[in-house]
Amino acid sequence: MKYTLLLAWTLLILSCNNKTIIQLAEIDHSKINQIREVSAVYLFYDETQIDSVRLNRKNSISTTNWLVNVDKRLTLKQVIPHIKFVQDKKQQAGHHNPNAKNYFTCHDTSRNNLGFLEFTNTKFEDEVSDQVFLNEAERSHVIHIRVGSLSQIQITCFFDTLAFKWSTIENLKNDMTSLWPQDNKYTKIILSFDNKMSFQDYVTIKSVLSNIEMENVVISNTEYILN
Repeated sequence: MKYTLLLAWTLLILSCNNKTIIQLAEIDHSKINQIREVSAVYLFYDETQIDSVRLNRKNSISTTNWLVNVDKRLTLKQVIPHIKFVQDKKQQAGHHNPNAKNYFTCHDTSRNNLGFLEFTNTKFEDEVSDQVFLNEAERSHVIHIRVGSLSQIQITCFFDTLAFKWSTIENLKNDMTSLWPQDNKYTKIILSFDNKMSFQDYVTIKSVLSNIEMENVVISNTEYILN
């Protein structure tokens, strides 16, 4: 299967004389803009399918880096089961390369070219309880960012006292900073997302957080996709 870049934000897939277009999610700036030794995986928006999503990974090679091209119109509820399936298939492959990574392909608007978000070690779960945050808080400060939409983001801080505030994508960094611990202690950020969110909004949040540089802060590899 071959694909070519059209205007940097859509991919035209050519296969068996058929043409399919994927609308890539957009990000303002990507730290990764070039990857070598790759295979492509596609998640198409396809209204003829029961869940409006169609997966194509026929030419993916387990020992290469995987570029997962997801149509931005799909929701997390549609996308995540297929992403988990892809992760499992690569991990269980007979020939496994521990150095091969997984990336989401995006349109980097700052360069008008391709950009990539790594999700190699991301683990997606569909349930979360307060005990998760309390257990983590015993060892560190914890911030839970629950995203309903780009205009409805709840930030909850599990420090010595419980504090929270509502935020938006434009104010997320400032609102996080206003709740930040003053002792510069190790802090973990745990993310959860409404499963009705579009993949575009998901990528926007992940891109913003990846560009926030704060000392002694780590973002958990486990993400929660909630009803």
